[in-house]
Amino acid sequence: MRFSTIATVFLACIGATGCTSSSGIDGLGLSNETTSSIQRPAAPVAEVATPPEPVPTAAVTPEPESDSAPVENALVATERPVAAEAAYANIVINERRFRDAKPINFGKASPKQLAVHGVDISRWQGDIDWQKLRGQGANFVYIKATDGGDHLDPMFRQNWKNAEKAGLKRGAYHFFYWCRTAREQADWFIRNVPKVKGALPPVIDVEWNHTSSCKKRPSRENVLEKMQVFMDKLEAHYGQRPIIYTAPDFYADNLKGAFKNHPFWLRSVAAHPSKVYPGRDWVFWQYSGSGLSHGVEGRIDLNVFHGDENAWRKWLARSAG
Repeated sequence: MRFSTIATVFLACIGATGCTSSSGIDGLGLSNETTSSIQRPAAPVAEVATPPEPVPTAAVTPEPESDSAPVENALVATERPVAAEAAYANIVINERRFRDAKPINFGKASPKQLAVHGVDISRWQGDIDWQKLRGQGANFVYIKATDGGDHLDPMFRQNWKNAEKAGLKRGAYHFFYWCRTAREQADWFIRNVPKVKGALPPVIDVEWNHTSSCKKRPSRENVLEKMQVFMDKLEAHYGQRPIIYTAPDFYADNLKGAFKNHPFWLRSVAAHPSKVYPGRDWVFWQYSGSGLSHGVEGRIDLNVFHGDENAWRKWLARSAG
């Protein structure tokens, strides 16, 4: 998605990876990471000072984090009553009007054929004119909230508040950091992301990030276990099955055939997901990292929901908080 992650307890953390902050969120270090789907601008947001990345430490084989059942045995999320669909029956769906700096010809499988488009954003989009963004066809937004165990996107609270005011369906995502325990990261997300009615399911963003201070690449078995621990804690707290966001290389290394009971959000900017992730069902498709829109300076990620307007309303009734 883009961004991510990733402050003696401030100076000490600058020099060592994996330091946990026990202070409040004010004054915490800010993430200096980016993901493969969101590119950092040439210069950071002016009013935000980003500390230097910690020096990576030697990889240590992680200990098991839970005695939970195998990942494929996750409970199916409880569906909300059919009556909940009435709350979304009259929701306005705006037509896509985004442009693209690097348009791709997807042929007959073009995302333009799908009805419900949206965006994902982080601090790197700066101040957003949410009404203009909504008018461009952003019907939903996923907002960067946290990464690791002590980093909070400095724009999260503002974006979270303003997206709701503009009428977008909003959700929050966490960039997973492989040098922290899953429990720490889940607790940090829960501490910072409100549990509110109508919010989209939380998202765990899992990908390899060559710019990260964490150079570890755990085994597939350890990756799946850590993800399960994180997602179980979020599901227990929010009452929603978390969505897994991922990119092609990480998926190929770790996620083929895994988490069949979890919804997926797939990055695929050069071909339809069916070609890049054969056999994998998906809820959201990130089809561009070079979108252009009124209300946002620079480029923005573009996404689409897998279904028509009626399917979107039904999905919200089942899945929104």
